[in-house]
Amino acid sequence: MPTRVDPFNKYWEQFLNWARSRSLWMLAFGTGCGATELRPLMTSRFDMARFGIFPRPTPRQASVFVVGGYASIKTIKRIIRSYEQMQGPKYVIALGSCTINGGMYYDSYNTINRLDYYIPVDVYIAGCMPRPEALIAGFNRLKEKIVAGECEGMNEYTDKFDWFKKNQKEIIKDWNMPDYNW
Repeated sequence: MPTRVDPFNKYWEQFLNWARSRSLWMLAFGTGCGATELRPLMTSRFDMARFGIFPRPTPRQASVFVVGGYASIKTIKRIIRSYEQMQGPKYVIALGSCTINGGMYYDSYNTINRLDYYIPVDVYIAGCMPRPEALIAGFNRLKEKIVAGECEGMNEYTDKFDWFKKNQKEIIKDWNMPDYNW
């Protein structure tokens, strides 16, 4: 069972949340067109580094998990494993219609229609595909929620761990990933 993160000192936690919101290390998981609009954020026109958003190559180095595009039964395993490898505090952004409700693939036998049934989502950015401006607005919303102490996705995963695992195992029939010794 993952451990719950509780603030030990209100003022110290406010300072830490302020600092966390100024340095978001992003792990992007894009399928199909899901990652297309993330690339322009790294160019000089939008320059996500000036907003304190930096791409990271591995889950263990990231604090924000951006999932874009449709998720299939095959990719949801990787999404779950990447989320569970991230260190806390960690935040999730669902990018685009496909991660929110399945998008135009909602009736496909292989599409995961709701990402938030399998991992907790802190911010939703709607659109097919959302423009870079919408992504920046979504990151700013995440920053506001972090500063306000409203991003409880990681603790929600701990509190509802059995529910999330039940949903994960229902959709993934050949669950060959080892369960953790929590």
